[in-house]
Amino acid sequence: MGTVTRCSDIRAAVMSGRSSPAGRRWLLLALLVAPLFGCGALPARDESPPTHTLPGGEATALGRGLAPMLARHPGLSAFHPLGNGVDAFVARLAFADVAERGIDVQYYLFHRDTTGRMLTESLLRAADRGVRVRVLLDDMDTSGRDATLAALDAHPNVEIRLFNPFPSRTLRVVDFLLHFGTVTRRMHNKSFTVDNQVTIVGGRNIGDAYFEAGDGTQFGDMDLLAAGPVVSEVSGAFDLYWNNSLAFPVSSFRKSGDVPALEDIREGLRAVLAEPESRGYTERLRSSDLARSLLKRDLRLDWGRAQVAYDLPEKVLTDPDDRSTHMGPSLAAMLGDARRELLVVSPYFVPGDAVVDSLRALVARGVSVKILTNSLASTDVAAVHAGYARYREALLEAGVELYELRPEATSGQRRPSQRERDGWTPGSSSASLHAKTIAIDGKRLFVGSANFDPRSAVLNTEMGIVVDNPRLAGLLAEWFVEGMPQIADKLELAPLHAAWTRPGLEHRLVWTDAAGRPRHPPHHEEPGAGWWRRLQVWVLSFLPIEQHL
Repeated sequence: MGTVTRCSDIRAAVMSGRSSPAGRRWLLLALLVAPLFGCGALPARDESPPTHTLPGGEATALGRGLAPMLARHPGLSAFHPLGNGVDAFVARLAFADVAERGIDVQYYLFHRDTTGRMLTESLLRAADRGVRVRVLLDDMDTSGRDATLAALDAHPNVEIRLFNPFPSRTLRVVDFLLHFGTVTRRMHNKSFTVDNQVTIVGGRNIGDAYFEAGDGTQFGDMDLLAAGPVVSEVSGAFDLYWNNSLAFPVSSFRKSGDVPALEDIREGLRAVLAEPESRGYTERLRSSDLARSLLKRDLRLDWGRAQVAYDLPEKVLTDPDDRSTHMGPSLAAMLGDARRELLVVSPYFVPGDAVVDSLRALVARGVSVKILTNSLASTDVAAVHAGYARYREALLEAGVELYELRPEATSGQRRPSQRERDGWTPGSSSASLHAKTIAIDGKRLFVGSANFDPRSAVLNTEMGIVVDNPRLAGLLAEWFVEGMPQIADKLELAPLHAAWTRPGLEHRLVWTDAAGRPRHPPHHEEPGAGWWRRLQVWVLSFLPIEQHL
C-alpha cells in the first residue's frame, strides 16, 4: 500500500519563512529529532467515488410530517433551541430512531462514555433497519480506537472516516513533535442530520459532560434543532468535508481481519447500557420536557430565514493569514452591522487587539456590547484564560460589559422559567460554559461551534447557523438581563488608592454581584480559583502561545 509522508510538511514549514521565529525554532528542533523516530506516514487514501446526501428524504416519515408546516412557511426554516443537555440528547436519539434514509454525524469529540455508547447503539439500530450512517470524526479523540471504529465500519450500512488523521496510530506525542503545525489544526464542526430533513447544530460534542450525564464537570451549552431549507445547507457542508482528501476511511488504518467482530461490539454496548448509571440516565431522558413535547407533537418551533456559515475544510492546510477559506470575515461583517446591541456568549474568549478595537468602535457609536465567558474557576482550559485575562481591562475601558461564569452556578435549585422550559438556558445549569452564541440587535442569532479565539478564527474549522428571528435573539437578550446575574459576576474597574497608582496602573478589577456590589469579601484575584491555578495562569501569560489558543 502506498503512503503519504508528512516529513516534507515539516521542512516546507521551516523553510517557508512564514512561521514565527518561535515556530521556526520548534520546527527546527523537530527536524533534529525526526531521525530518532522516523517520519510518520499516512496510508494512501482510498479514491472511491464521492458519496452525497441521499435523495428522497421528503418521502420519509419525517419529511411527510414536516411538509404541511414547511408549506405554510415558504422559504423559511424552523428552529427549536436546545439549551438543556438532557433534551439535547433526547433530540438526537429520537430522530435517529425514526430515520429511514440516512444519518450524517460530524463531531470533534465522540467520547466512549455513557452517552457516547448510547448514541453508538442507536446508530447501529438505525443501520440494522437499512439506514445509511456516515460518521465523520476529527481524529483528536480517537486514540486507541481504530479497531473498534473499524468493527463498526464493517457494518454494511455504516461508514466511518477520520478527518486530518495522525500519522502515528500508537504514539501521538511523536506527531505533536514532528507534525505540530499540521496535527494541531482540527475539524471542530458539530452537526447531526437525519434524512436531510432535520439537523442539530451547535456547540456540543458527544459525551456525558455535554448532556448532563455523570458526576464530573458539566458544560452549559447550546444547540439548534432545525428543519427546512437550512438542513440542505448543513448536508452540503457535510458532503464537502466527507469527500475531502483529509477525510480518511477508518478502514485505511485497520484491515478487516484485524478487528473484533461487530457482535462483540454490540455485546459490549449492551453491557454498558444495562449498568445502573445508564438505566438512571435513560429514565431522565424519558421524563425530559422535549420527550413529552415530541410525544404530544406540540414542540414549539420558531421560523426564520437562515444560512449556514462554515469554514472550508482546506482551512487546516492553508497559511493562517490566508482568509479565503474562512467564515470569519462574513461573521465579522455581521457583527459590524450591529446598531443597538451585541451579545456574545463564548467559553474561550481571546479577542486580540484588532477585535478589542472593533468592539471599542461599536461602543463609540452607541452599541451596547455584553460578553459572557468563563471565569478562571469555571474554565476547563487555564491557558485560554491566560490569553483572555490580558484583554479584560482594555475591554472594560472600551465600554464593553464583561461577565464571568461562577462555577457553582446552578438552576437545579429553583423553579425553571418559561424561557428555560422553551430550551433557552445557555450555561445556566453547569459548572463550565461551552455555548457559542451571538445575538445582534434582538433580531439575528448565531449558534455554532466557533469560539472567540485565534484557534477558531484561523486554525480549526468551524460551522454554525445564522437565523433571523426576533424571538430567538430576544430570548438571549432577556436571559442576559434576567438569568445571567444569577450565575455570573460582572467585572468593573475600580480606582486604586492614590498611594498605589503608577503610570499604567490606576485601576484594579472588581467582581460584582447582581446588585452591583463587590463580592464580599472583595475578590481581586480571580474569585473561586485557588493559588495554584492562579500561579499556572501567571506562568502561562508569559509564553508566546496566544496564536494557538
